[in-house]
Amino acid sequence: MSETANLHDLVQSRIDIFLQSREPILAQVGADLAPFSAFSREFLSGGKRFRASFCYWGWNSVSGASTDPADDLDAVVSVAGALEIFHAAALIHDDIIDNSDTRRGAPAAHRRFEFLHRESGWEGNGDPYGRAAAILLGDLLLGWSDELLDEGLTSLSQASRLAARAEFVRMRTEVTAGQYLDILEERAWRSHPEGEQLARAEQVLTYKSAKYSVESPLVIGALLGGGSEQQVAALRAFGLPLGIAFQLRDDLLGVFGDADVTGKPSGDDLLEGKRTVLVALARTALPPTARRIFDELLGDPDLTADQVSSLQATIRESGAVEKVESMIADNLGRATKAMHGAGLSEEATARLLSLAEAVTRRNY
Repeated sequence: MSETANLHDLVQSRIDIFLQSREPILAQVGADLAPFSAFSREFLSGGKRFRASFCYWGWNSVSGASTDPADDLDAVVSVAGALEIFHAAALIHDDIIDNSDTRRGAPAAHRRFEFLHRESGWEGNGDPYGRAAAILLGDLLLGWSDELLDEGLTSLSQASRLAARAEFVRMRTEVTAGQYLDILEERAWRSHPEGEQLARAEQVLTYKSAKYSVESPLVIGALLGGGSEQQVAALRAFGLPLGIAFQLRDDLLGVFGDADVTGKPSGDDLLEGKRTVLVALARTALPPTARRIFDELLGDPDLTADQVSSLQATIRESGAVEKVESMIADNLGRATKAMHGAGLSEEATARLLSLAEAVTRRNY
């Protein structure tokens, strides 16, 4: 496959076909389920498709793939689609947890359901209705991701099926645990010594995002292609530091990103009180009085634009941004080094290195 766009089109088509196959089931239950079908289509339309790309190139790296129907391309596209549906479910739940109003420049799922409640003139408060409905939509997508995964694995050997499913299950457990650690840190950080703040932020980053965004999709792809232990180990050695660099870039965008590009308000992580590596590094560099003021403001959902700007300036002046940029470069270097002599296909190695540059230098 010569163009990434071709992969995106194949994955989008597979997701669309899958969703169409589930719509009659919802319709049979009742016409009131129409928003579930509509919102699912909308949330699964487009996007960066990083996880699908890592899955595909993980497979390609060990199999020397082509678009010949005799190969396992259909299975890989289905599994890549399952990863994207899982990601959509995680984002829906994440937006509820974080009280985020937008996603990709549009209302988050719970806000869409809240709007539906208000426009329909239904009883009660639209906010709890929106959250409850979005939780159920996220749960539905979680189940659907598992169903599409199974469809993709059907044609593969038993060894490949079992190995890929085991990695998927591990990924699902780890990201859920990481999400819990994230909300725990927002509320329990004062109960831990200052010297542990950075390590705890790194733990959240690793399990909430790094492993599930890059490492697991790569490994799942490789297992679909029957990759050797050496090849899988090399992809893990590439994927984990790259995943860390990916999330460190995301943390910078969560504080300084352009809302017109990211689709979320600038400084959103500051309003949500995210205890990221960036925040941990900034706090370490601040004198006690400045740190106390910083802590009082961080996580206040009613921060004014001036207060957000003040927090952003404090982080910049602390030197934390430069430290995070250095960490990104170091992890990208570790990932690149892991590809040398890894026994992977030349084309896939080149594509993965190019993808590594793209995900760590992005502005969205």
